[in-house]
Amino acid sequence: RDLLAAVYLLEHGADLNIISPYLNPPLSNSQMTLFDRLMRDITAHKIDGLTILLAKADALDLHDEISTVAHKLRDFLNPDGLIILVRTRQGIRMVARSTTDEIDMAQLARYFGGGGHRRAASALIHLDGNTKATDADFKWNHIIQQVVDYLPEIVHPSVRVHQIMSKKPMTLTPDTPVETVADLMRRYGFEGYPVIENGRVVGLLTRRNVDRALSHKLKATAGMLMETGSVSVTPQDTLEHLQEVMASSGWGQVPVIDPESHEIIGIVTRTDLISTHSGQNNLPSPEEIIQLLQNAIPYPRQVLLRVIGKEGTRLNMPVYIVGGFVRDLLLRQPSQDLDIVVEGDAIAFVNALVQLYGGRAVVHRRFGTAKWIIAEAREALAQSLKPDQPLDPHALPESLDLITARTEFYEKPAALPTVESSNIKMDLHRRDFSINTLALRLDEPFFGKLYDFWGGYHDLQNGIIRVLHALSFVDDATRILRALRFAARFEFRIEPRTLSLMQASLSMLNEISGSRLRHEIDLILLEPKVVDIFVAMVRTNVMQAIHPKLPWSLEIKERLGYLNAPAAQAEWETTSSEKQLNIRQIFGYIYWLEDLPKQDLERVAARLRLPAKVIQNIRQAAELRTQLPELSKEKPSAITAALEAIDPLVITAVYQSTPEATLREPLRAMMLHYRQIKPTVNGDDLRAMGLPPSARYREILDALRKAWLDGEVRTSEEEQAFLQRLIENDNGRNG
Repeated sequence: RDLLAAVYLLEHGADLNIISPYLNPPLSNSQMTLFDRLMRDITAHKIDGLTILLAKADALDLHDEISTVAHKLRDFLNPDGLIILVRTRQGIRMVARSTTDEIDMAQLARYFGGGGHRRAASALIHLDGNTKATDADFKWNHIIQQVVDYLPEIVHPSVRVHQIMSKKPMTLTPDTPVETVADLMRRYGFEGYPVIENGRVVGLLTRRNVDRALSHKLKATAGMLMETGSVSVTPQDTLEHLQEVMASSGWGQVPVIDPESHEIIGIVTRTDLISTHSGQNNLPSPEEIIQLLQNAIPYPRQVLLRVIGKEGTRLNMPVYIVGGFVRDLLLRQPSQDLDIVVEGDAIAFVNALVQLYGGRAVVHRRFGTAKWIIAEAREALAQSLKPDQPLDPHALPESLDLITARTEFYEKPAALPTVESSNIKMDLHRRDFSINTLALRLDEPFFGKLYDFWGGYHDLQNGIIRVLHALSFVDDATRILRALRFAARFEFRIEPRTLSLMQASLSMLNEISGSRLRHEIDLILLEPKVVDIFVAMVRTNVMQAIHPKLPWSLEIKERLGYLNAPAAQAEWETTSSEKQLNIRQIFGYIYWLEDLPKQDLERVAARLRLPAKVIQNIRQAAELRTQLPELSKEKPSAITAALEAIDPLVITAVYQSTPEATLREPLRAMMLHYRQIKPTVNGDDLRAMGLPPSARYREILDALRKAWLDGEVRTSEEEQAFLQRLIENDNGRNG
């Protein structure tokens, strides 16, 4: 009857693995003998904080099953993992048990031809029956060494609290006024603050309690409103333990306590926990990141990053590459611009680098930033870096910018932010979009580890532009333009909620200074997909929000397209004296704004703080384009007279955006030929001929040049004859 009951249970899904921990059968005499032998030969192996015991014994004289012995040993010794190797007549029997999913015993068993599941597995390793005793001993020892060598492969440590916590947490004291707490919550957006008294956690104050106190106009303190308790975790606690603490306490923000000093060193939130469970396991491994770095940047820069990482380890300051470099690295579109963030003191960090490797530091204490000037010390630096292979000093950057991890808040919409030092998590939270919040750690032993606190990797993989919070565009409306720019560059889509937040914040563009707006447009004009961005600006009403007189038409769209694919590439070199903008950007403003009436152009130019020279270029281009049909019918001298006063940069801009060859030809002839044609005679020659200096000199020289341009004069002899006729005509009139 018992057997039938067991069969029924097994047929309906009963799991013997669930029952086995509660069974405690006694050991037989032979099993007790084996137990004693195993206890006499045990070695402990510590891997990633986990203890694995390896017990070995010879049982050629025994004939009993050994899994029960393994259970007894595990219960008696209580390790994280236990592996027993027993030499029997059938071969070497392996029984492996673990008390945590962080140790995969099934992986070990499969490696030796066996099987099982993560916490219980076994294998039989066959030996050749004809093997001599000495050979058998050799193979036995070889198998033991193989097991030891493979142990690191089966340990997969779970994420610990210290890996997801935020350092430098903001805390309150019991007597902090509720108004002060409300201001902190408004500035930084945190939902809860630990309350500390005499260095110990005594409670947690949440936004809900603060809001309720303010709605009732209570003159309360943090101590009066907090949820009392001393809930905390330690850096080495598992996420499973953290989850249990949150569930039992109801706290969504749990302080992290140093187990020795009992000081609060960090905080971990429910959002951190959810983010980790939902995506961290999908992040590229450090090994994959290191491979990407090796493929993306020159070897000298790789060495430099390692040096910076080692210095971070020495100074106990975590150091990261953040932002666009990490984003582009993961997109396999690497850039060479490195933004480096230091958790600690970037100024002290750079000063330490200068002491060790040379160069000099340029610091900005107000912002906690420092620039390491490398250019003047490249040769010495290349020697002191001690690379594994020859290093070209000129492949090192001229300088590196390092900033202290910081957070920021806005006193009012569209104002420049107020900045305070913080931790890497909050530093990344101040960024514009999730795809720019990824950080790559440099200090050992974390080199190559990717940090993703705000879902940036998921959005990068799925082609999404997403802001981090609902007031992002209110804080900084220039992010509206950046969203359109990044969406076009990467062919990403703007997430629906982000798009609606953009639309709701268009009026905030009125609060942005003209120079900041133009800076964003300058960057747009450098993008290969500039036309797509302008189309998006029109479609989303961003262009009209910047200024209602900003123009758009099919003609403008076509002209802007010539930034990437000119109607005809100029055969001459074009230069510009304008320091704020490069030639492509100037061409872009010309193509965009040349159709505007004079008064509207003045208004738009004032709003965007366009340089006076660029405004002049726009006006010249507009006038020149209207003259093209007539110019194509004129003589060379008339073409030269019309174009000589126009900036060559404007002529080039119009030339490259004019598809009709007949209209372009006068511009080409002017730039390649006409402007070089001058008479060989000059004022000194006229004086030598007895002509008194006068305004007539200019008239004569202009007439000579016109004759050269129009082909009336082709040689010096013809020029002299033409000049003689001019002088004779003058004498005839005067006579």
